[in-house]
Amino acid sequence: MKSPISHAPLYVFAMAAQWQQRAFTSQLPQAQAIQARFLQKLLQEQQGTALGQALHLERISSIEEFRQQVPRWHYDDYAPYFERAATGEANVVSPLPVKSFNMSSGSTGSRKLVPITKRVQQTRAYANQVAMGYAFEQAQAKGNSVGQLLLTTLINPLGKTKQGNITYGHVSGNQLRSTQSFVFKQLFAQPYQALLVSNTAARNYICLLFGLRQERLTYLAANFPLIMLQLCAYLERFGSQLIDDIGQGTISEDIDLQPALRQQLQTKLSPQPKRAQQLQTLLEHHGRLLPRHVWPQLAFLITARGGPSDFYFERFDEYFGQTPIFGGTYSASEAVFGSCCQLDQDGAILALKTNFFEFIAPDQWDKKNPKTLLPHQLQVGEYYRVLVTNYSGFCRYDIGDILQVIAMRHGVPIIVFRYRQGGTLSAISEKTTEYHVTQVMAALQQEAWPIEDFCVTLSESLVEPYYLLNLELSGETMLPNPKRLLQAFDQQMQQANESYGIKRQKNDITAPQLNILAPGSFKQLRQRQLKSGIFDDAQVKLAHISSDRTLLEGITITHQIR
Repeated sequence: MKSPISHAPLYVFAMAAQWQQRAFTSQLPQAQAIQARFLQKLLQEQQGTALGQALHLERISSIEEFRQQVPRWHYDDYAPYFERAATGEANVVSPLPVKSFNMSSGSTGSRKLVPITKRVQQTRAYANQVAMGYAFEQAQAKGNSVGQLLLTTLINPLGKTKQGNITYGHVSGNQLRSTQSFVFKQLFAQPYQALLVSNTAARNYICLLFGLRQERLTYLAANFPLIMLQLCAYLERFGSQLIDDIGQGTISEDIDLQPALRQQLQTKLSPQPKRAQQLQTLLEHHGRLLPRHVWPQLAFLITARGGPSDFYFERFDEYFGQTPIFGGTYSASEAVFGSCCQLDQDGAILALKTNFFEFIAPDQWDKKNPKTLLPHQLQVGEYYRVLVTNYSGFCRYDIGDILQVIAMRHGVPIIVFRYRQGGTLSAISEKTTEYHVTQVMAALQQEAWPIEDFCVTLSESLVEPYYLLNLELSGETMLPNPKRLLQAFDQQMQQANESYGIKRQKNDITAPQLNILAPGSFKQLRQRQLKSGIFDDAQVKLAHISSDRTLLEGITITHQIR
């Protein structure tokens, strides 16, 4: 079905993305050859770099030689080379100049800088375009129109390297800054300057101000589901104020903006009394502004799927109704691992033309020199650790991600991120993952428990250990039956993680404890991470499990149930 054309340049963009996606899909049967060519070309181009010479890439002429002769490295092994590139030294990790560095958020370990060249930008953009091609095709098949996108990502770089004077920042901001101004104006509902606002509340307000002016807004995007829920909270909190500004074509003086930035943004506004009246009617009728009411033509939402996302998705219906959720790409600062290929489903098809991939099966995880598998050798339903080789300089890089293969398409795996290796919780040796606990909590959310956020930690006792379920409740609500929730959590955990279940039945791990935290506790924990050097709270990822027994120090616990 051909969709209505709401904006011709956007329609052209959507068609281009679908063309790339269809070309990519048609090449899936040649996946093994594509991977071989990718590696051969990369080795030829990278062998003259300082890193390539250190790894003796010039001696390698086949995939098998590559797997045998190049060591599996972690980030710390690359760090000295990346630091040299950060000083401005040429030909260290790439023959091309380093344009910027992606900086990881640091929430899963020490912060990392990842070199980005023009080629890296192109390969990442290609994987994104393939993903959006899948989404546009499926949305148009449902008759959805093509329109603009609203997001609130901070676009500012975080700084520059001391000697090389090369900018570094979070991957999403780097990608947005590399977008051509004409393309940006066509794609996004908010102007470029709106994403330069450092204050999070002010940036969300400004983005909503521009987004609400468009009744026909089609897409909403956020790095993580929690960020999208926070945008909904801002919409409710500032609803009346936003309506006033839309009607008058102004920006409230209460919003914290630099004068020059305020002036730039103000010139892009004009009074819209008719739209303001529409929004006022919605506010009076429903008692609050919700995305599904103010933007009735939303085609899909774009945010991370897999891992801990399911817990937050349980709250999406209230705000978005049945609007489909699209995962975009499965990616990190270091690489794009796959392009999502279905609305409302987990799973990304491997980014064959963006990286060279190897996988490690569980029986090899603890070995110094593990045997690796190639994409076509993977099995549906199994878990693997991934090694990636790409143009950022990584060769057989072990990022630590554990993924699951949920399907195969023409011998190419469709993968879902499950958890980070080492990111497990063990009172003894049960190895509970974040995936385990988020599935349990998502199931509990279906019973309408008023849970705002959560984290599972370990008791101080090492002799009779148990889990601590730390909950923050929504608003000023109370748990109607906390003991029943705790029992349900314990039972679900035993089913989710067989090892935990066995140890509970043997009483090696005793019954869990429930801690009810004061309102605002998880915001307080995120602020701690912000103070540690993460400058944009859209990048803060709090793990839902932690073996740090001091994590909740200074956090108020209002009730304890055992």
